[in-house]
Amino acid sequence: MRVVFMGTPDISAVCLEKLLAQHFSVVGVYTKPDAPQNRGMRLAQSPVKKVALAAGLPVFQPERLRDPETVQTLRDLHPDVIAVVAYGKILPPEVLEIPPRGCINIHASILPALRGSGPVQWAILQGMTETGVTAMYMAPEMDAGDVIAVSRTPIDPEENAQSLLSRLAELGGELLCGTLHKLENGPVRGTPQNHSQATFAPMLTKAMCPIDWRKTPLEIKNHIRGLDPWPVATMTLGNRRLKVYAAALTDKTTQAPPGTPLGVTKTGLEMACGNGGVLEIRRLQAEGGKVMAAADYFRGHPLET
Repeated sequence: MRVVFMGTPDISAVCLEKLLAQHFSVVGVYTKPDAPQNRGMRLAQSPVKKVALAAGLPVFQPERLRDPETVQTLRDLHPDVIAVVAYGKILPPEVLEIPPRGCINIHASILPALRGSGPVQWAILQGMTETGVTAMYMAPEMDAGDVIAVSRTPIDPEENAQSLLSRLAELGGELLCGTLHKLENGPVRGTPQNHSQATFAPMLTKAMCPIDWRKTPLEIKNHIRGLDPWPVATMTLGNRRLKVYAAALTDKTTQAPPGTPLGVTKTGLEMACGNGGVLEIRRLQAEGGKVMAAADYFRGHPLET
């Protein structure tokens, strides 16, 4: 079975590696064009492109999938199936109709929950205790196709979006391989989603970074976990803007207004939150500094009360 793979970030690269490890016939790899990164703004290859080139696979990086030449190039690969994992581009109808066994997408949520570009982060932001990956047939509407299979996993209350994404990448790769093996043996019927139960996970933005101390300690902790490693939660103390990477719940209460720094302990900085709760900031980063334990930071930068 001839497979065309489409993907861009780390989760996609993990899935491509698993396809190659199981000796699927990957005849072409599509990924987003190289993009400028870091201060030097040098063009950087996507994780998927690096894996594909190392394996000697042909790589395609079209700006637009709708262009007639791009569509014809894809047809000329004669794919039996197109496997998509976090490609970052919408497949137009003329592409969806090319492979006789369909276009398969691995999505990092239990659909129809959390359709969109940020399902891993929003699962944590919303305080969910379970998530997973879904294999589905692609449809013109975003993440709305028939479901083939689902793999579920609990969300650890201490893991952040990065660690959860790493686990889901492994699950997604296994689910993709299993799904393609089923398709090798013949057609696989999908189950239509209940669209009335759909929820959405929009793209994250830096506007989400500032912590709203009026929320409960648990909500703020989930906010911090969900925005790590990007765009990262932030707080302000006096004229200092700090990125916050980890926090811990406490059983303390306070009558101080939300956002009030209550003091530095041996393990971090206690902050007043909504409903009289107290949250302890454990890891942070000052502008121009490195990520460090909050207690260590405040030993060198005393808290002004």
